[in-house]
Amino acid sequence: MTQNTTRGHTITIEQGTQRVRAVHDGQVLAESDRPLVLRETGCPVRYYIPPQDVRLDLLTPSETHTYCPFKGTASYWSLPDAADVVWGYPDPKPEVAAIKDHLCFYEVETV
Repeated sequence: MTQNTTRGHTITIEQGTQRVRAVHDGQVLAESDRPLVLRETGCPVRYYIPPQDVRLDLLTPSETHTYCPFKGTASYWSLPDAADVVWGYPDPKPEVAAIKDHLCFYEVETV
């Protein structure tokens, strides 16, 4: 488990064992039994999925980038009918290096 605490803000990352799936309009975009589970103060639990478990062939890189002072700069990917449905940190801050190149979806289900 990785833990980073800054002025009352905490991020923990641990290896998950629960199977997660990301689905959009009935199509499975990702399915993994090895997600990283990221818990961050004030945010919902997020599952970061290894790229090998994501249908990258369905996603197109977006021009969108956002910055998090705790994780770094995020890049986004879109579907033809849904913008910015997934994001990742290609070069995360050292404290959260475990999420490098993993992808996170807004909506995932545990199965």
